[in-house]
Amino acid sequence: MELQIDEVRSASAVEATATVRCILGPVRRGARFTLVGDPAQAVDLQLVRIEAWGSRFVEELDPVHTALVTLRGTGIRLLRSGAPHSGWQSIRGVNPPL
Repeated sequence: MELQIDEVRSASAVEATATVRCILGPVRRGARFTLVGDPAQAVDLQLVRIEAWGSRFVEELDPVHTALVTLRGTGIRLLRSGAPHSGWQSIRGVNPPL
């Protein structure tokens, strides 16, 4: 599964809030992301919150939908906002078991 980062709204050393678009999914709360960017760099991020559709907290995000998400873990500092001239960054990983 994969999320494309549009805007990193806030970030600390261990947590970030970002607006994302689901590229490959669905992506569920609890998902672990291990790769960011192109060329891919290793990270260890967990999706802890998905806020979509008018400030509603949801358990998963389907492809082509956007949401505000919170990620926690190592590698937060590698996340960056997208732009037309530099392209959009994506994060890739796996969903938690059902």
